[in-house]
Amino acid sequence: MSEQILTCINHPDRETTLRCNRCGQPICTSCAIQTPVGYRCPACVRGQQQVFETAIGFDYAIAAVLGLVGVGLGTFLLGFLGFWGFFLAPVMGGGLAEGIRTAVRRRRSRNLPLTAAIGGALGVLIYIGYAFGPLLAALLTQGSLNLAWVGRNLVSILWPLGHGALVITILYMRLRAIRT
Repeated sequence: MSEQILTCINHPDRETTLRCNRCGQPICTSCAIQTPVGYRCPACVRGQQQVFETAIGFDYAIAAVLGLVGVGLGTFLLGFLGFWGFFLAPVMGGGLAEGIRTAVRRRRSRNLPLTAAIGGALGVLIYIGYAFGPLLAALLTQGSLNLAWVGRNLVSILWPLGHGALVITILYMRLRAIRT
């Protein structure tokens, strides 16, 4: 009984006995990609990864705008709660992630969570610019100010930054974890 000598489909000079468990093509150990169900060739893995990228271009705009408005408005509302806002911020981030997921009709992409998080960061920066713009203008235009007043007002910027960072973190992680 003679065995047929197989060569790798990507490297014809390499003999192999390993086959892709999806398409059955012979592959060498350099080409083999280990998956939970066995070894696969690079072409099958690439084809499988493309199935998970279902988002269209407009979905990124939707995620960015909803992130900007949602996180900016959420930071504004959480500011009224002060310290207690840190307990409600994760709930707000999770709810916003579900809202974005529904708005993009559950389409997926690797970059969609990052787009929503960048939009959220811009929302926080716009809110801080709106809320603390007069303070920053006063700091830049007047030569001598009371240092206690300046310190107290600059520390007050940390509250919205903390709330916004927590909402953005939860938003990003919830969107990133959703794969179905």
